[in-house]
Amino acid sequence: MTQRLGAICLLGLLSACQPEHPVDTARAASAARVAEAPPPPVSDAQASRIALQAQFVDEALGVAILPLPGFTLRRDFRRDYLATDDWKTFAKPDSRGKALAALVLDGSNEITAAELRLGISDDPDAVAACLEVSDSALPSPRDEIRIDGQPFRHFRASDAAMSHYLTVDAYRAVRQERCYAIDLLVVGTRPEVYDPPRKPPFDTATARARLREALGAIRFVK
Repeated sequence: MTQRLGAICLLGLLSACQPEHPVDTARAASAARVAEAPPPPVSDAQASRIALQAQFVDEALGVAILPLPGFTLRRDFRRDYLATDDWKTFAKPDSRGKALAALVLDGSNEITAAELRLGISDDPDAVAACLEVSDSALPSPRDEIRIDGQPFRHFRASDAAMSHYLTVDAYRAVRQERCYAIDLLVVGTRPEVYDPPRKPPFDTATARARLREALGAIRFVK
C-alpha cells in the first residue's frame, strides 16, 4: 500500500503526503491482554452449531463468521475505493495468500469506508513472517489479544497521500501451520477536498468502534 501511494505522489496526482488522524490511545490501551492458559478445544457439537449459525464458514480452514447487523459479507477484497486487494494489508509484493471474506460496514463509499478482512496463507514464507510488524506500523499499540479465545499479535498501521488515508488495526496469528490475518480497515478521502465538501457516511471513531464489534463475529471451529 505504501509503495502504491508513493507512486501516486510521484506521478503528481497527489502533491504531498499527510499523516493520518491521531491514534486513539485511550481505546487502544483498553485492548484485552492474552491470558496465560490456552483456550479450551472446540467440541464437534460446538463446531456444528457455529457452522449452522454462520454466514461464512470454511471448515477445512477452521474459521467462520457469524451474521452481524449493519455489515455486509463480501467474499473478495476488490473495492472501488483506495485499498489494495492483497490477502492482508501491507503485504509484500511476493507474499502469497488468499482473501477469505470481509464484513463491510453498511454505508461505506469512496469518502469513508470501513471493513473487517479475513485472509489466510499456508505459504511457508508467509507463515514464517506472519507475526512480523509492518514497516507502516505506528509506535503503539503493539500488543496481543484473544479473538474467540485464540491469541493474536495486534498492531496499528497507517498510510496517507494528500487527501487519501488508510488506517488499519492488524491481527496476526499462526494456527495449524497457517497464517491468519484479520484487518480492520478505515479508508477514504478527506471530505473537505470536494467542492462543495461531501458528508462522510460515518466518522472514523464510529467506524473503528463498529469494526471492533465485528471482531466478535469471528469463530474458530477447529
